[in-house]
Amino acid sequence: MRSPRAVTVRAHAKINLDLRVLGTRPDGFHELRTVFQTISLHDTIACVPREGPFAIECAAAGVPLDESNLAWRAAEALWRALRRLGPVRDVLIRIDKRIPLQAGLGGGSADAAATLVGLAAAWRVPVRPAQMTDVAAALGADVPFFLAGGTALGLGRGDEIYPLADLPRHWIVLLVPGFGVSTSEAYGWWDAERELARGPVVREPQYVPGPWPSRAAQMINDLEIPIARHHPEIDQMKGALRRAGAVAAAMSGSGSAVFGLFQKRRDALAAVRRLSGSGWQVLLTESLGRSDYARHARPRRAK
Repeated sequence: MRSPRAVTVRAHAKINLDLRVLGTRPDGFHELRTVFQTISLHDTIACVPREGPFAIECAAAGVPLDESNLAWRAAEALWRALRRLGPVRDVLIRIDKRIPLQAGLGGGSADAAATLVGLAAAWRVPVRPAQMTDVAAALGADVPFFLAGGTALGLGRGDEIYPLADLPRHWIVLLVPGFGVSTSEAYGWWDAERELARGPVVREPQYVPGPWPSRAAQMINDLEIPIARHHPEIDQMKGALRRAGAVAAAMSGSGSAVFGLFQKRRDALAAVRRLSGSGWQVLLTESLGRSDYARHARPRRAK
C-alpha cells in the first residue's frame, strides 16, 4: 500500500487597489470598503502526511512556528469543523516563504487559505464551499478572499467578498522598505488621526487607465496618511515609482509595501533597474485574474 503523498498549494499575495476605512464597528473592528487584487508573488504551502504531533516548518526569519501562526490556526479550525477529536496530528505544514512580512500583502492570510485547501486535499475530505468560507472568515478578515482570488470588492471587515470584473493584466513593481507595519499599529494610527482631524481629507483619485469597466478602485488608501506620518518613506516610495513610470502607485493594505502599476512588462523592467540600489527591496510581479488564480492555486500532489 502506497503511503499518502504531500499536497502543495501556492499561497498568492494580494495588493489593495483601493482601501477605505468607514469607521469603527460595534464589535471593535473597522468597517472597510476595499478592492483586492491577487498577484503572482506567492509562498508555497506543503501539507506533508507523517505520524506524530502537528508542526510547522519554515526557514524564513520572523515566521512563528507555533499557534500564533495563522496556518496553525487554520489547521486547528478545519480539524474542528470536520468534527475530529483531540489536537491536530499526523501532518506537517512546510512553508516556503517569499511574501515579505508585515508588508500589507496578505502573506499570513494567504498561507491560512492555502493550508485549508491543502489539508482538505491531503485528508481527502469534501468540504462544501460555504463551510470553507465560514472557517476562513473565522480566521481573519482577508482569508475568505484568498479562496477565490482575482479582483474583488471586500466589505464589512473585508470578509464579505463580491467578485468584480478582473483588472486587465498589469505588471506590478513592489517596493518593500526595511521596516514593517503591524495591522494593529496601522489602525491605531488611523483612529488617532481621525480624532485629531477637523474635516475630511480630500485626495485626487488615480483611476487605473485602460478598458477595465470598474471605477471601484481609485487607488486611494485611507491608511496611507497616518502611516506616512510615522514612516515618511511611504511617500518617498510612491514618488519614486511614479517617476519610474508607474501609471498609478499606492501603499498596499496596512503597509509597509508600496506598489506601482505598469501596463507593459518592458516599462516595469526598466523601473526595476532604475529602483535597484535604492535601499528598498524591489520585486517584479503581475496581476492574476480569477481563472489564472484558480489554476495556479489549486492543490497538487507530489509525484
